[in-house]
Amino acid sequence: MAKSVSLTGSDTIKINNRILSDLADGDCAVLSYPNEIATVKTGKDGNSIYAFNQTGKNCDLTLRVLRGSADDKYLLNLFNTMKIDFSGFVLINGEFIKRIGDGTGKISNDTYLVSGGIFSKNMDAKNNGEGDTEQSIVIYTLKFANGDRSIM
Repeated sequence: MAKSVSLTGSDTIKINNRILSDLADGDCAVLSYPNEIATVKTGKDGNSIYAFNQTGKNCDLTLRVLRGSADDKYLLNLFNTMKIDFSGFVLINGEFIKRIGDGTGKISNDTYLVSGGIFSKNMDAKNNGEGDTEQSIVIYTLKFANGDRSIM
């Protein structure tokens, strides 16, 4: 057997404690960090300056959801609530949990806890007469102030 293995499957995506189950195909959920967490600048005589970049904690979540599903309706309701009263909107929290097996039956959870979330884009739509399945998908784009990772 290989020295180290990583078996993944049965991931869980939660938004405000609701487990999303109407996710689409392909990369149905992608969590990314667009900013560097720290920077370094070297100057005269090789002196270096280091700075923690608070925006490095920001993360983006893209969700591909089946159009018209219960999860689509739930997320659209949250989106509309934000648009109607942005100042009164309760920020979104979430969890992105990857289940990892080691090949011997032991399971670990690779968990990303995200907080301070908002929707950052409207949802696109298309009409296609040639059977393009993308017309049955809606893409939600969220931004979170914080995204912390742990493995247990």
